[in-house]
Amino acid sequence: MNLALFDLDNTLLAGDSDVEWPKFLIGRGIIDAEHHARHNDYFYEQYKAGTLDIDAFLEFQLAPLARFTREELDSLHAEYMGEHILPIIPAKARALVAAHQAEGDLVMIITATNRFITGPIARELGVEHLIAVELEEGADGRYTGRYTGTPSFKDGKITRLNEWLAARRQTLASFTRCYFYSDSRNDLPLLSQVSDPVAVDPDEALRAHACAHGWPVITLRD
Repeated sequence: MNLALFDLDNTLLAGDSDVEWPKFLIGRGIIDAEHHARHNDYFYEQYKAGTLDIDAFLEFQLAPLARFTREELDSLHAEYMGEHILPIIPAKARALVAAHQAEGDLVMIITATNRFITGPIARELGVEHLIAVELEEGADGRYTGRYTGTPSFKDGKITRLNEWLAARRQTLASFTRCYFYSDSRNDLPLLSQVSDPVAVDPDEALRAHACAHGWPVITLRD
């Protein structure tokens, strides 16, 4: 059996779900546009440079979730999916996921975005297995605005994947081939671990690395 791993944002999506969510909240008047833009631009420059402070970013990004009940968040997410996510799922992305599933491969999305945002997106793509940033819940079941465990970012993706595989009594060596599709230089740690790394609509740093190492470079954009 093969293992097919997919990054989500700017890979299976022609955009970033972690960017689209605050855009949606701004459009609803839930968060302040100027305040968010100032802080988000700061973190985005870090992300592009490969220097993102993941703890500080998650503290900023997750805070709005604590303002709502789970029922309110689920209702908001349904609107967000229809307005912001479904339009940026390329047909080629759906087809690639389906092709791996048709071959009997074990398919997973592994993303640095949190599970609240990405869980419904994974279901829309027909992907059962998801590794994402896990959210802390209070005694009342509401999100606290904090995360738990290891963030699935950079080397954290390797840690979380190995933990998931160990729970199944597997390792990467259990699979004949292991694919990982990603757009980002931040995924170089995991891309370098798998047998079949694939750069998807990559950033400049990943494109250069892929070309230097003979990795395939593909596009999933329609």
